[in-house]
Amino acid sequence: MARMAGRPQTFDEMYSVPESFLEIEIRNPMTHGIGRKMYTDYEIVCMTNIPAFKLRHSAVRRRYSDFEAFRDILERESTRVNIPPLPGKVRVFTNRFSDEVIEQRREGLQRFLEIVAGHPLLQTGSKVLCAFLQDPAWDKSQWI
Repeated sequence: MARMAGRPQTFDEMYSVPESFLEIEIRNPMTHGIGRKMYTDYEIVCMTNIPAFKLRHSAVRRRYSDFEAFRDILERESTRVNIPPLPGKVRVFTNRFSDEVIEQRREGLQRFLEIVAGHPLLQTGSKVLCAFLQDPAWDKSQWI
């Protein structure tokens, strides 16, 4: 078996902007409300040059229930793609608003979005993915 002759990458190749990129960061969790109406939402910052996305840079806020609806819609929209699970719900006797629990959930949601947004079929063909990541007025009822 013949070996392919390789060549080292040039400086420009190593450090130039990739042809297409999609970077997503979940950050700045904020807890709102009082008592039984409390919830936490997360900022999703998206930077991309993929043409399917309307904006090169965006920031929106989403709560866990938005992620649940998004996952369900994505599963129906993309039957050929295996959609990963979300991080689990918090146990009944755990303080779901503690810093530790909020950070664990943020990390899990980050992993979820990295997997979903990293899938080539979803990057270029999922309208709900683009809207969820970029539309501040995203509403699950528009997709049901």
